Order: sequence, then structure tokens, then C-alpha cells
Amino acid sequence: MSENQYTEDNIRSLDWKEHIRLRPGMYIGKLGDGSSPDDGIYVLVKEVIDNCIDEFVMGNGKKIEVSIKDGLVTIRDYGRGIPLGKVVDVVSKMNTGGKYDSKAFKKSVGLNGVGTKAVNALSSHFSVYSVRDGKSKRASFVRGELTEESKLVSSDESNGTYVEFNPDSTVFKKYVFKKHYLEKMIWNYCYLNRGLSIYFNGNKFQSKNGLKDLLEDNMDGDPLYPIIHLEGDDIEVAFTHGRTYGEDYYSFVNGQHTTQGGTHQSAFRESVAKVIKDFYSKNYESSDIRQSIVAAVSVKVMEPVFESQTKTKLGSLEVEPGGKSMRAFINDFLKDKLDNFLHKNPEIAQTIETKIKQSEKERKDLAGIRKIARERSKKANLHNKKLRDCRVHLTDLKNDRREETTLFITEGDSASGSITKSRDVATQAVFSLRGKPLNCYGLTKKVVYENEEFNLIQAALDIEDDLDNLRYNKVVIATDADVDGMHIRMLLLTFFLQFFPDLVKKNHVYVLQTPLFRVRNKKKTIYCYSDEERVSAIGEIGRGAEITRFKGLGEISPDEFVHFIGGEMRLEPVLLSHDASIDSILSYFMGKNTQQRQEFIINNLKVEKDEADEEVKDEVASEKEIKVQIDIAS
Repeated sequence: MSENQYTEDNIRSLDWKEHIRLRPGMYIGKLGDGSSPDDGIYVLVKEVIDNCIDEFVMGNGKKIEVSIKDGLVTIRDYGRGIPLGKVVDVVSKMNTGGKYDSKAFKKSVGLNGVGTKAVNALSSHFSVYSVRDGKSKRASFVRGELTEESKLVSSDESNGTYVEFNPDSTVFKKYVFKKHYLEKMIWNYCYLNRGLSIYFNGNKFQSKNGLKDLLEDNMDGDPLYPIIHLEGDDIEVAFTHGRTYGEDYYSFVNGQHTTQGGTHQSAFRESVAKVIKDFYSKNYESSDIRQSIVAAVSVKVMEPVFESQTKTKLGSLEVEPGGKSMRAFINDFLKDKLDNFLHKNPEIAQTIETKIKQSEKERKDLAGIRKIARERSKKANLHNKKLRDCRVHLTDLKNDRREETTLFITEGDSASGSITKSRDVATQAVFSLRGKPLNCYGLTKKVVYENEEFNLIQAALDIEDDLDNLRYNKVVIATDADVDGMHIRMLLLTFFLQFFPDLVKKNHVYVLQTPLFRVRNKKKTIYCYSDEERVSAIGEIGRGAEITRFKGLGEISPDEFVHFIGGEMRLEPVLLSHDASIDSILSYFMGKNTQQRQEFIINNLKVEKDEADEEVKDEVASEKEIKVQIDIAS
């Protein structure tokens, strides 16, 4: 009974830094290791830059300098600088900030005075100094605890604020900052703030045409027609149609990249279809209008309501308290601007209608095949041995573990058996391939329904129409690290890139890294992921080390596999390079013996005796070159 007593001793009050460190997810989302763009280490960087952006928006400072090297982050703006008497308070006292006055920061990025405090509390070292009108002041902290506070001193530096910090390695374990994610974040700041220059590790980032530049830099291949770029008070929109399947959106609120969309993105999707439908005076299906659309929408909202501190999804129904609804605001804007544009540009209007008719025809052609495939899928789901599902899914919005949901796609029964026995049944599912999937490059979407395996993967993920119902946050390709495994990996990536490119673009696809060697003695076991790690492990263990080479995942016992898909799991995100289109990548690697690929193989392939057939060698031998185009690691 004593264990269940509830007395004054059970009541505890935490100070601000204790609470942040105890519940970091409340402030920065998931911790992560840097393999996902929404991992906490990137949120730390973003929280500091957000403050710099607010200064620029208010007309102060056109340059921001960012440096990240060896885990040390430094950020310097040239705004007004923190008021010198409040340098310590601003970064260490909750609910302290200059953004509560709606007149001063009407449509600010940061709103609640929490951001830099969270960065401070979650850093092993945090330092800030401010320069204002010839005076400066510095303060330093360790895990939120003030260790040094300087007096006011004279300074000949330009006004502004300097922040440096090291993420705390006891909170962020084995993290790595990925350049790809950081550059993408910085570009987004520039697209939304024309006239701003951001220097990242010495390289200059700047945009002249806002969201139009964003689409041009991120589109896969050439657009079907010139990008439509529309601007108004507190709203900017850019869109065109591409040549791939799906819908691709980039949405922003007050400069914040809302990666999970929200009310503004939903309103745009609905309104753009309605305006185009009304323009042609034809009752086209909205899905046909939006098929292959690539769009960016940015709105400024007074007192925005986000679904979490990380601000990845907008929940505001109105553009300001008691004002026009988000839906009406965006619809009225497009009804005026887009309708006028289409009347003034009949050639573009004709191209759009041709595209709509093509999408309509393809949808109708697929209708019969879809029906058969769905019936087959329903039967298979009743006793589908390919999918070992988990209890929690990404669509379970109220479940705290939804972000952990993972689908492992494995080759063969032995590998899937090991993962199945060692997985977390709550959040980890397994899909077992029976062999090498079909090379679907150049085929139409009919193959997704005609090929049973592809159809079952689609059904397992629930992404037939879009990613709204995606059941797992991470799709992990778990294949052997040999020629056949690399071949299967490429075939699966071809499938995703060809028919569900958003799955890759939205950073849901990963490759599982498993150890190549086990080095052990009676006292210690070390798993090695490279030859260098193997040599180091042998040196550490010394004489008598037993060395095992894992030829495939099936050779790793479930008791050992649990370590590789648990807290220490190594995942490499599949990232698309900035300067290569999906079509060019697939054409090069999966097309019929292109001249470029042949030349690369001739120049780089070391011929060894191997049982693998020539077709497989041709498609996978260029692993080194793959990393130039599809960055699996960075």
C-alpha cells in the first residue's frame, strides 16, 4: 500500500531548464540522430535563425552568417541586437521575448519566447553576445546554467546578435548534421525573404524571385508550362504541372516551412481546382486537375495556431482572430489573380486543359484494373504472409509513438524472419519480398496494379492516391550488402521514384545499415560496419579475437538483430541531389544500356568471378556513381 501513497512528497516543481531537458520532445519534437530533416538538432538551428529572420522582416539587417563545424553551431545576424540589459533573460527565462506585442511583430515566425531557451537548455555549451550602438554584452551557459556574464564593454562591431552552441551529446546521441537538410532549410529562408543573404559555411544563399525560384530549383525535370507566380497582400503562390505522378506541395506560414501542411495547404488544393474548373466551365475531377501539380504557397497569419512547438502543421482556421477564414482568403485571391492570368495567357490555359484530359483518360483506363487489384488485395490482406503489421500507425494522430512507425522491406524469408522475431511489434512492421521486383522504369502506373507484389506494397503503405494516409513514417529497405542486395535496392527505389516520388522527396525512404563483421572475445563483442571499424575493433580486443563476416541478413540471429533495429539503428536517408532529375537518374541506371553507363562501367568495374548475371552487374556495379545522383548517406 505504501507504494501507492500520494502525499506532498510526490509533488515536485521543475525549473525551466529541468523541464526542457526532461521533456525535450515538447519543445523540439523528436530527438533523432540527424537522419531526418525534422530531428531536434535541426530544430535547434532553426529556432535561432528564426529570431534573425524576424529582425530582417522588421527591416533590420540583410545578412545572416551561419557556420556548423565539428558540432559547433554559430549564427550571427546584423539586426538591432538583443537589448543589453536583457541578454541573459532572453535566453534563460521562459515567456520572455519581444514578440508578444502584435503591433511590433504582427506576423512573426517565433511567437512564444521559448525557442532560444530550449536551445540553451539542450546545449552542453551555449554562448550569446549582443552589440548595440557601440556597446556589447556576453553570457555563457552550460546546459542552461549561467556560467559567465560579462559587463558592458565598448565595441566597434556592427549591431546584431551572435549565438553559438554545441548540442548536448547526452541528449542527442551519435548525431550528425547533414549538409543536405541544412542547405534546404537555408534556401527556404531565402525563397521567403527576398533581399536576404545567408552565408552558410562561407557559401552565399540568396533568392531574387521567391517561390518561383523554389519551384525551379526543386522541380523534377522541366515544367509543362512556365511557372505561374502570383502575389498579393500576405500571400504568395507559385505552381505548374510536372511530368511525374502525384501532387507536390511546399507550404509556409510566416516564413515557417509547414512540412505537414495544414489549413492553408488544404485551402489551396481545394481552391486551385475550383478556380480552374470554373474557368473552363467543365466539371473536371479535382484529382485530374491536381495530378502532377507542383506548387508552393506562403501566407502570413496574425497569431497563427500550430499543432506543436515545432510548427510543422498549421491549425488556424482564420487569417487573423475574428477575420476572414483561411479557405475564403485563399479562394478569393485565386479567383481574382489566377482567373485573370488564365484569360491573359490562353496558351498556358490550353496546356493545362490538355494535361487535365490526359490525367482523366489515364484514370479511366486504370479504373477496371484498380477494381480487380483491390479485390485481390482484400483477399490477400486476410491471410497476407508478406506483411507482418504493427499495432501503431502514422495515421494514429493521438498516439505518441506514431513518428516511430517503420516498415522494413526485406529480401527473402530468412532475413524477414530475423527482423520479425526481434522487432518492436508496436511500431515496426515487416514486408517480405519473394525475390527481385520487376524493373518498372518506363512503364505506366498500370504495372502497380498488374504486378501483385507492387500492388501489395502500395496497399501496405496505403498511398494509392496521396501520402495523406501513409501508415508508416519510415520505409526502410533492408537488403544484403552484396550485388543482389544492391540490385533489389535499386529496383525498389525505381518503383518509388517512378510512381510515388513524394515518398522520397518527403524523406520517408531509408536504407538499413547492418554490420559486415562481428569481432569478439569472451568478454566483449563489437559490430563493425566497415573494414576500418573491423581493424579498429581487432586492435581494441587484441589477440584471440573471433572475426565473423556476415554474408547476408539471414545469417544474423534475432538475438543480435534486435540491436540493429532498436535504439542504435543506423539508417541512411535516400536523398535526391539538387541538380539531377528523377527521370535522368532512372534513365541512366535503369534504362537499356545507356552509352554513359557503359562507359562508366568499363572505366570503373573490376572484373571478378561472380555468379551474378551480366544484367545485374550492369545495373548495380556503379554503386560509387549512384551516390553522386541519389545521395544514400551524404
